[in-house]
Amino acid sequence: MKSHYVKDLQPGQVITSTFLVQSKEVRQKKTGEPYLSLQLVDRTGDIDAKMWDGVDRIVDTFERNDFVRVTGQAQLYQNRLQFTVQKLLRIGEPDVDLADYMPASPRDSDEMLAELRGVIASIGNPHLKELLEAVFADEEITRLYKRAPAAKSIHHAWLGGLIEHVLSLCALCRIVAPRYPQVDLDLLLTGAILHDVGKIYELVYDRTFGYSDNGQLLGHIHLGLRIVDDKLRSLPSFPARLRSLVEHMILSHHGELEFGSPKVPLFAEALLLHHLDNLDSKLESMRRSVESDRIEDSLWTPINYALDRPVLKKERYLNPPAEPKLRRAPAPEAEKKHPARKLSSFGEQLQDALGEG
Repeated sequence: MKSHYVKDLQPGQVITSTFLVQSKEVRQKKTGEPYLSLQLVDRTGDIDAKMWDGVDRIVDTFERNDFVRVTGQAQLYQNRLQFTVQKLLRIGEPDVDLADYMPASPRDSDEMLAELRGVIASIGNPHLKELLEAVFADEEITRLYKRAPAAKSIHHAWLGGLIEHVLSLCALCRIVAPRYPQVDLDLLLTGAILHDVGKIYELVYDRTFGYSDNGQLLGHIHLGLRIVDDKLRSLPSFPARLRSLVEHMILSHHGELEFGSPKVPLFAEALLLHHLDNLDSKLESMRRSVESDRIEDSLWTPINYALDRPVLKKERYLNPPAEPKLRRAPAPEAEKKHPARKLSSFGEQLQDALGEG
């Protein structure tokens, strides 16, 4: 069984443990000598690692996505935890339990899928309901949808992250939509369920999270439209104008052209979907920053580059740790030997002196 998970590492701790190599780069010191810059991961998180010495003997013995056993020390560098590798050995997949290395949702994937099917069953529009049922009647789509992460790293970046994010988004839709009479909840929920469906093919998530070739070439928006188009071929009575609305919600859910949306939201449900999607992803990213930061004596996390800011650790800010109690200074040696001679006032000192005279 694996020991010493990333989340448990403390500054100054020397450990031997196994990790998955998420990234590997050979860089140069100022002296021109090579060093290794690694990203080591397990199911609890990731940590930057550096190997400064002996690189020539090690560099060709392992690659990205290999499992390695390392010995080294966790240290603080620029207020972030970093691991200095002293020894490294590649190990085979039969020697590890894959569940130790892939972050996963705490919720059961089949339970989440059952909840999602309940959302689909609640949709009143027969055309939208029929489309969603056709999508999730596809066994491959269903298998991938309940396993895929929602992103490579920014938010819900764990197995089951996509469906967890979608269920959270559906709950937000049901809360917010009644506030706006012009919003069609059935259409909004359909957009929520389908907006990121292309991520099941955009991302790869067998050992580490990355992009497939089609993910790099096309992206999840285009891949999602392909899935919808394929299912609509079997639904010839699906209204053409309703189809355009569903497709527009997928195309526009990033909200702005510079954020990767081919179109900006042009009707109420599309705009609301964008903002709720953005809200859920940003709040999850903030929560993750606070939860994963291991520098306990700081009120702030390191910069979250997805949000372009550090995040305040609100609970620590509101409930700071108690100040350490001041210790009493030790009594002078003379007082220790003659405690009865301790005087409490100048008058007592004078009376004592006169008495001795």
